[in-house]
Amino acid sequence: MSQWKQIQQLEIRLLEHVDYLYDDNFPMDIRQGLSSWIEAQDWDTAANDESMAGVLFTSLLSQLDRVRSHEQNFLQRHNMKIIQQQLQVKYTSNPMVMARVISTCLREERRILSSACMQEQGPLERSLQNSVAFERQKNMDNRVAIIRGSVQLMDQAVKSIEDMQDDFDFRYKTLQARESSDARQNPEMMKHEVTTLQAMLNSLDFKRKEILSKMDDVIKEIEDLMSSQLNPELQDWKRRQQIAAIGGPQLTGLEQLQSWFTLTTQSLFQMKRQLDKLAELIVKVTYESDPIPLQKPQMEERVKYLIYHLIKSSFVVEKQPCMPTHPQKPLIIKTGVQFTTKVRLLVKLPEVDYQLKVKTTFDKDLTPGRVRQFFILTNNTKVMDIEDYSNGCLSVEFRHLQLKEKKYINGTKGNEGLLSVTEELHSLSFEACFTVQGLTIDLETCSLPLVVISNVSQLPGGWASVMWYNLLTDEPRNLAFFGNPPRATWSQLSEVLSWQFSTFAGKGLNKEQLSMLGEKLLGQHASCSDYQVSWSKLSKENIPGKSFSFWMWLDSILELIKKHLLPVWNENYIMGFVSKEMERTLLKDKEPGTFLLRFSESHLGGITFTWVEHSNGEVKFNSVEPYTKNRLSALPFADIIRDYKVISDGVVPENPLKFLYPDIPKDEAFGRLYNIQPSKVHPYITSTLIPISQLRSHTSTTPPSCQSPEPPMTPGEFDMLSEHLCFDINSMSSP
Repeated sequence: MSQWKQIQQLEIRLLEHVDYLYDDNFPMDIRQGLSSWIEAQDWDTAANDESMAGVLFTSLLSQLDRVRSHEQNFLQRHNMKIIQQQLQVKYTSNPMVMARVISTCLREERRILSSACMQEQGPLERSLQNSVAFERQKNMDNRVAIIRGSVQLMDQAVKSIEDMQDDFDFRYKTLQARESSDARQNPEMMKHEVTTLQAMLNSLDFKRKEILSKMDDVIKEIEDLMSSQLNPELQDWKRRQQIAAIGGPQLTGLEQLQSWFTLTTQSLFQMKRQLDKLAELIVKVTYESDPIPLQKPQMEERVKYLIYHLIKSSFVVEKQPCMPTHPQKPLIIKTGVQFTTKVRLLVKLPEVDYQLKVKTTFDKDLTPGRVRQFFILTNNTKVMDIEDYSNGCLSVEFRHLQLKEKKYINGTKGNEGLLSVTEELHSLSFEACFTVQGLTIDLETCSLPLVVISNVSQLPGGWASVMWYNLLTDEPRNLAFFGNPPRATWSQLSEVLSWQFSTFAGKGLNKEQLSMLGEKLLGQHASCSDYQVSWSKLSKENIPGKSFSFWMWLDSILELIKKHLLPVWNENYIMGFVSKEMERTLLKDKEPGTFLLRFSESHLGGITFTWVEHSNGEVKFNSVEPYTKNRLSALPFADIIRDYKVISDGVVPENPLKFLYPDIPKDEAFGRLYNIQPSKVHPYITSTLIPISQLRSHTSTTPPSCQSPEPPMTPGEFDMLSEHLCFDINSMSSP
């Protein structure tokens, strides 16, 4: 069943989260109309490959043309045409953005499907999908709109004061011009005029005090908005970005934040202009106890302060540093390998100088000798551009940054004996400066902590560090984190481990699988969700009796699934993390030939199968030596299940695998996954690789040990082997 069909069968609660994924950047109409084609493309790779993204964008437009030409409904045809035109405007100049959007949507769909398989969501996901967040955003929209409306009304009030003052100024100067003659000729009229002017001045004074009072109220409202909602919303987005970086959901984009920041900043700039206008007014008319010169300087300083901090905080890292070769493992940089990152200014203003240069610095203000030191080898300065597809925000993407390690004097290196390479944390800083309406604003932000590696073998350890940091802290730059790393509860860690499977293997772990993992990591404490797991327990201490840590074992399984077992894994055919003892308990009462698939506990990145046999009232279990990536590269795992043969005591080779646990006929389970070779007319006899094992008889009553399977062999090789095995090859069925 396609991913989109599975999505449509979800309950309403989860469908609401799916609905939130789709907007004008990627309308749901396209997802619906091109569901099969979309799921067949590699959007993850295209998101970091400009040429591939361009090809997919062109293909998507062609697919839309095809769908539209077959659509019978006139209204639907019209809507599809509008959508196609909008996509061309948004993405023609940068198709990689479209690829990222679609990649994110598909990943979020997989995560939502994975969460639907679990009986309950983890604590992190529950906190991020709280319905209160949606109400909070509605409240923000209302508050920002009210502030914007109040500032617009103050514009009218300032204009009204200006008109009132011009009227007063004209009458006052007219009175001055005729004061000496009219005072003698018509003193009553003169007195009346003075009284009128006094009334006008009183009214003008009242209006000035009123507008200043309203301004004070709006400034207080903006101050409260920034401290109680806008800054927390920004911090919430940054936390979501951390969680998304390690495989979790990211349901909030920057567009909403940009709208709030932009409208609030525009309101403040408008108030600054209003204050400037009031300053012009007192040049013409002022008087004793005039409120403008008394209140305006302090009020202007408050407005400038808010503008400065609002714009400064709006400078964010939209895309954390990431190597295009490992798009799903951001925040790990290998020396000598290019990586990309992107920063964005959330305030969209016409007054900003568009030649805004951004400079990157690696490990700014780093204490010498604490860790290894690096410098950016490539150009580290770029100019921010306006993005049409993001409603005109200013942003800059560094696509070709590269690190090189500094040479050390006398052979001395930083961090000798303190932390491992993958526990060293580094940061990438971004700086810019610009002037707007007389205000000079220094911008600075930094990436989340980075792990720098020099060899790909360090990648698993680096990713463990990235996960642990972003799971347990929201501090943006705690580079000393691993000096004394905090512990995680099993409920926190298990949720993140499940995310790794949904991200890299397309399907997360269910409650039973997580329980099995918990038993392997924690033993008798696995049932306690609040049990504290140490950093060393996860990634530094070896599993008892093994030469590798729990994380190295689990990461090797993820790699194996991703590269060789994805179809079988996504069909729920791999039991996974069951122990040998539990395996025998599950199989002992089953039909002979019943088998289950589990990951090896003794090998890194290995999968094995065990089947049950009944002989003379005894139950026997046979386990094949684990298949690793080297052997699975030669033969798909489903074909191994289909063609597997056992030679036992000269008996005709047969496939002992009959039923996938609990009782699914083998061909019914794996038939769709078999690799069917197309028939070709050529002068050669086709050959088939056959996985074969030799099972030796056992004289003792103990269960037979696992046989050692030979590598897959051709029928010719099998014939040569049969000459030494005392049975008639002609009695065999053809492979």
